[in-house]
Amino acid sequence: MRFLFCGDIVGKAGRDVVTANVPRLRDQLNLDFVVANGENAAHGFGITGKICDELFDAGVDVVTGGNHSWDNIDILSRADDEPRLLRPDNFQPGMPGRGVGVYETAKGLRVLVVNVLGRLFMDMYDNPFTSLEKHVPASLPVEAGFDAVVVDVHAETTSEKNAIGHLLDGRASLVVGTHTHIPTSDTRVLPGGTGYQTDAGMCGDYDSVIGMDKASSVARFLGELPRPRMAPADGEGTLSGVIVDTDPATGLASKIQPIRVGGQLQVAWPST
Repeated sequence: MRFLFCGDIVGKAGRDVVTANVPRLRDQLNLDFVVANGENAAHGFGITGKICDELFDAGVDVVTGGNHSWDNIDILSRADDEPRLLRPDNFQPGMPGRGVGVYETAKGLRVLVVNVLGRLFMDMYDNPFTSLEKHVPASLPVEAGFDAVVVDVHAETTSEKNAIGHLLDGRASLVVGTHTHIPTSDTRVLPGGTGYQTDAGMCGDYDSVIGMDKASSVARFLGELPRPRMAPADGEGTLSGVIVDTDPATGLASKIQPIRVGGQLQVAWPST
């Protein structure tokens, strides 16, 4: 199978570039499945039910989250009832929603998606490694009944993301990082067959500071008072992520390629 993972959607620029491009990408690239991280989709903080519906209508199959997942209280009414919306599995006990889902594509392919938060330089969430050991089978995906296993690691540090990639090598089709919003250049298939990239980048306006208005962001670093309110940059967005092809015999990655469409960054288009 072939699937697309889109990095963090930031504000309207990110939503627009995803909803405009995912339908044609599904068609042109013969995509079976699409995952997008949506924790910054609502004006940079959280997500709403309306935005979820817009993303689903555009062809996104699953929306993952992060530390900002529940910043917008609008979404809490959908958190427990929408299986296509995930938040990190290692959120504090009692949080609404779910961090793991199993989905079936139009072709009948089964996909396991797991979403976790890192702990280094973040709030003290539960151990993501424990969550992953619990939910990601210790076998080839196909041996556990899945055609693909996708893991979104929403974390601050490259070391924590690297360690999770190696932990799950040979067990997941894709381990990909989110949260830092800048695409890394380490796209590769790990020795055991897991597609990996430390950060998928963001879907948003790159003429910014990680998707937020650059003037207000710089003013904050300069310590200016009063501090301007943070808001997403509203220029042309770039869709940034990865395309993964899997081996039907194993469910592991046979190929992983970056994709970048529109906006400020150099275009990256996967080979067929």
